[in-house]
Amino acid sequence: MLDAKMPEAWRVLRIQSELVDGIERLIALTGSVTVFGSARFTEDTPEYQQGVRLGELLAAEGIPVMTGGGPGIMEACNRGALPQRGVSIGLNIELPFEQAANPYQDISLNFRYFFVRKFMFVKHAVGFVGMPGGYGTLDELFEALTLVQTQKVQRFPVVLVGKRYWSGLHGWLVDTVLESSCIDASDLDLFSIVDTVEEAAEVIIDYIRGREE
Repeated sequence: MLDAKMPEAWRVLRIQSELVDGIERLIALTGSVTVFGSARFTEDTPEYQQGVRLGELLAAEGIPVMTGGGPGIMEACNRGALPQRGVSIGLNIELPFEQAANPYQDISLNFRYFFVRKFMFVKHAVGFVGMPGGYGTLDELFEALTLVQTQKVQRFPVVLVGKRYWSGLHGWLVDTVLESSCIDASDLDLFSIVDTVEEAAEVIIDYIRGREE
């Protein structure tokens, strides 16, 4: 019986090592903005260019920019942030496809476990920005909203970029989820939807400046 349980015991130690390494590597951060978005957008797409611009705008204000560290939107935001004052951070995850660390990171961490990586996304966050994305983006979005809703973290702005992209989700939340009394009307105020990355950056920057006053 003891031998059968050993793999699980070693897994706990591996989880612990990821937590310790992540905390130590990011301990100097005073507040970061986590940006989510699809790994599938290529350099020639408008979404990628918007990601570069968002990274530039945030990091130019000295705000650390944190992404999942991979290609697509993640690469774009790290790429925009890297030459600026703010730190460009990538939290990479081991996956059988898509994920490979992009080269635009001042700090690059690698994770085996999604839940450890999610903890790091939130630990130093003062804002979340959701760009167009798939299941991973939605997972991270609702994780953040749930933590804010349940007051497990201090409330911070969650901004979604692209009204056309996100309007269907918002409509479903209003017409189905709220209508079924599965959320309160006030829960819809936990996030905002804007059309441009300039608007998203303005929301985040105004919030950070307000905290500093």
